[in-house]
Amino acid sequence: MVMSSALLTDHYELTMLQAALGSGAARRRAVFEVFARHLPGGRRYGVVAGTGRFLDALADFRFGEAELAFLRDNRVVNDETLDFLASYRFQGDVYGYREGECYFPGSPIMVVDGTFAEAVLLETLILSILNHDSAIASAASRMVHAAGSRPIIEMGSRRTHELAAVAAARAAYLAGFSSTSNLMAGSMYGVPTAGTSAHAFTLLHSSEYDAFQAQIDSLGADTTLLVDTYDVAKGVRTAVELAGPELGAVRIDSGDLAVVAREVRQMLDSLGATGTRIVVTSDLDEYAIAALAAAPVDGYGVGTSVVTGSGVPTAAMVYKLVAREDADGALWPVAKKSVGKPSRGGRKTAFRALENGVATAELVTCSPGAAAPDGARPLLHQLVRGGEIVGREPLEAARERHRAAVAELPVLAHQLSQGDAVIPTVFS
Repeated sequence: MVMSSALLTDHYELTMLQAALGSGAARRRAVFEVFARHLPGGRRYGVVAGTGRFLDALADFRFGEAELAFLRDNRVVNDETLDFLASYRFQGDVYGYREGECYFPGSPIMVVDGTFAEAVLLETLILSILNHDSAIASAASRMVHAAGSRPIIEMGSRRTHELAAVAAARAAYLAGFSSTSNLMAGSMYGVPTAGTSAHAFTLLHSSEYDAFQAQIDSLGADTTLLVDTYDVAKGVRTAVELAGPELGAVRIDSGDLAVVAREVRQMLDSLGATGTRIVVTSDLDEYAIAALAAAPVDGYGVGTSVVTGSGVPTAAMVYKLVAREDADGALWPVAKKSVGKPSRGGRKTAFRALENGVATAELVTCSPGAAAPDGARPLLHQLVRGGEIVGREPLEAARERHRAAVAELPVLAHQLSQGDAVIPTVFS
């Protein structure tokens, strides 16, 4: 049985729906836009992620008997609104930046065009998914760049909500992580999975020798052995003694990782295990990874930092009405004028301006259907047409798109220090 996503929303959306049904405005055409006023954490670019998850959730956005009974029993809405919800199906259009694309302040990341009644109900669903996944992907992208060609395993499931862990693994992989420890992400999204063992496995056995032997007997010499439960030097010697020079990798999870990694590399080489890789873990983030650039490390495992957006757990995206139909059927721009929280009215079209393959500006215009300027590429693509989902794509396509999008950013995009967006957003 498919679980409905219809109650993954806020009460106030149904409050507005009921009032709009009463006033007759509910069926007016309305255009909502998702954008971020700024890039949180002083970052230079953001990464769009979660679009595929939103499309899946939209397909399941139905008010069945259980959902309607909850709303009725708790007097959330009146009978007229319940009747509307019973037959609710989104029949509008959705346009958006593709997953993996980079975005900047003011980028119209998603545009929802339908009746007010249809579109207002999607605010929380869209924002909860895009804000979470884009925050994870934005942090993961920085980590991937800091790691260079070295792979990163996402291993943060034990540091967040169980369902958020699955979404985070997907977003991190989209942004360039090589694998995840989360099996549900592997099952649902095809993310490659990987795992070694914990200190508990070593402590379970009478000795480190016995623990390593058990793991090698089960998984072969190419396994990864955790060598810092007791004494790292002794652990490395025992690992090579048992597995031989074919030992796949050792993992270090404590201490001064740069110093320990050098010592371990020297020891492995002296024991003939020149091909044995070194994987490091222990509260890594993009800054720690960058600091290890010169260390003889072959891979990283990142947990807490990636699933919490490396200190920025939301992308600060908002969902605002930017155009509405008037009594004569014309579409008029509308904008919020609140101090500190302004919005720009009008339905947008966006392009990425490029010069010699390098991004120079985000061009946003209120001329729907405008052709791409010379040297620019369009950013908004249709995801839903007349209620039919048309924008699904493989996760690998988003992963490849992200590689290409990051490659066209100016070099300054990859500075880890706080700063402004690497390219300006130009409105016209």
